[in-house]
Amino acid sequence: MKRGKRVGKIALLVSREEMIHQAHNILQEKKFEIQEMRVIHTEDTVMEARRSIADGATIIIARGLQASIIKQYTDTPVVEIVLTAQEMALLVMRAKQIAGKEKPVVAVVGFRNMFCDMSYFDELYNIELKTYFADQGTELPVAVRRAISDGADVVIGGDTAVSIATEAGVPSLFLSMTEDSMRQAFSTAENMEYAMNVEKKTAAQLETLLDYSYSGVIRLDGSGVITAVNPLMEDMIGKTEGELKGQNIRKAAPMIGEEAWNRVFGEGEDYSLFFEWGGTPIFAVLAPVLYESRVDGAIITCHKMKKKTVTPEKSRGNQKRENSRVLPPLVQFEDILQKSKAMQECIRKANLYALSEHPVVLIGEPGTEKRMLAESIHNSSIRAQGPFLDVPCEGLSGEEQKDMIFGNRGAVLQVQGGTLLIRDVEKLTAANQYRLYQLVRFHVCHGTDIASLRKVDVRVMVTTGYPLSELMAEGKLSPDLYYLLSGLELFVPPLRERREDLQDKIEDTIHDCCEHYSRYHVLTRGAMEILMNYPWKGNLFQIESFCERLILMAGKRSIDEVAVRRLLEELYPERILGRSSTQEKAADCIQEQKPDILPDEAVKIRELLHKYSGSREKTAQALGISKATLWRHMKKYGIEKD
Repeated sequence: MKRGKRVGKIALLVSREEMIHQAHNILQEKKFEIQEMRVIHTEDTVMEARRSIADGATIIIARGLQASIIKQYTDTPVVEIVLTAQEMALLVMRAKQIAGKEKPVVAVVGFRNMFCDMSYFDELYNIELKTYFADQGTELPVAVRRAISDGADVVIGGDTAVSIATEAGVPSLFLSMTEDSMRQAFSTAENMEYAMNVEKKTAAQLETLLDYSYSGVIRLDGSGVITAVNPLMEDMIGKTEGELKGQNIRKAAPMIGEEAWNRVFGEGEDYSLFFEWGGTPIFAVLAPVLYESRVDGAIITCHKMKKKTVTPEKSRGNQKRENSRVLPPLVQFEDILQKSKAMQECIRKANLYALSEHPVVLIGEPGTEKRMLAESIHNSSIRAQGPFLDVPCEGLSGEEQKDMIFGNRGAVLQVQGGTLLIRDVEKLTAANQYRLYQLVRFHVCHGTDIASLRKVDVRVMVTTGYPLSELMAEGKLSPDLYYLLSGLELFVPPLRERREDLQDKIEDTIHDCCEHYSRYHVLTRGAMEILMNYPWKGNLFQIESFCERLILMAGKRSIDEVAVRRLLEELYPERILGRSSTQEKAADCIQEQKPDILPDEAVKIRELLHKYSGSREKTAQALGISKATLWRHMKKYGIEKD
């Protein structure tokens, strides 16, 4: 049955003329179209196959050794002629007649790809069937001789097998076939050709879509290797398809990090992010290609973002000079601890917020990465070339807030074309909250009076330790400002909810402190367990100050749980005085160990240590325990030698 216009052609290459006659008989049925049929010699197989390919053959039908050679030396698909069970049964029955024995030994020699399943032929036809399969043509003579030496009564095989068996005086049968196996091969070839044509058509349509797409597009295979890049993407990043094709996307674009990779190729979900490639700001959507519930590749669709041009006010001659005093932002998303799922989700949202020009509210405890996230959002936005500045609100009077933020030399005018981060927004006075509302809503800056009103181009971000809804309910935030800011909220999870990040932070800080003070200290497992279970209300800041003090005060190379517990008690006694239900586990790790509240066992140990001048050996003997057991008890109760 014809399925449309033929694009390529099918060639039949066989070793015997009789197979060509069989093919002609089948073609009389008008069911198949085979454009080329030739008899070839095995020694000329490669040359003859390449000749057919040059003449337009897209699929070759062949058998046995010739099929294996064509597959090895060309890239053209090969359909192998496989003898059917019925054809093999006929050959076996003829071999049994030739042998003239009740249960002859029949040897079948050839390539495995030539034969059907013959598992039950012994029982069905009362023979002893032995198979000798070769992987390469050079192995065939060896296989035939082994069959003869094993006592084969009849050898069934191709030209080589028949020739060697005849020379050895052993009866043989050529692997002749009926039209069934040829017909089956023709059907397989035409189905394969149809599938190839459909694939080519689909690829051509996809290529056209890519070429005329308004977006930059990159295609990846299941391993993340780039297989295609459309022209718009080439222009966008200044690299050709030839330069990118064959590279893994993580090498070509390392800014597509671990989280994006895991989300797309691990979980089969789409992922959006903002990054710079070749100096071009890009918003990218990575979408997995799913086939039978597994990720078979991915499509990356990229949109070029406009960069914000920083233009100083012409009316202010010193504006450019003032902008130059604003420190350039340096922090990027990859600088933030993000092994934990909670922080990965936070950074994913932050990446998306970078696409917007609206205000971002960063909500989190003291010491979390609120400022780092704000700076990273700025650096991933179209304002990345502009200035970034953060100003505090707490501890300033209303007049000081106005001068620092909205004054003639205030932060708003310093960050034209850039981003302004206002810390602790709830500390702004009502008047300054109104000025902030005017800045965000109408892009104007109120200076000392209404006459000093200026049009400005500034993106605003704010930080706070509480949800905006709570601040408004408590009267700390005006309703107008609440509704204006409450769109792009970003909750920054504390470190105690990010155990992977917490561990990294502790280990990195200990390492950095040791390097800074030219020391070498390690935490015991017990010490690390206490640190991991402590709530760290001050997050990054608290860990950094604590670890520095810990390293400075360390008297031993190995820092154990006793030293950690003692310093926690000394620095943060408020954690001992009251426990909430969520803090019990951490508080238990650092419970106060004063002599008057110690259990009897601990009191006894201290008394004996004092009596024996700190001798653990004598103390252990007095208690009737080993020194090792005494040491464990001392660690348990935080007791050191006097």
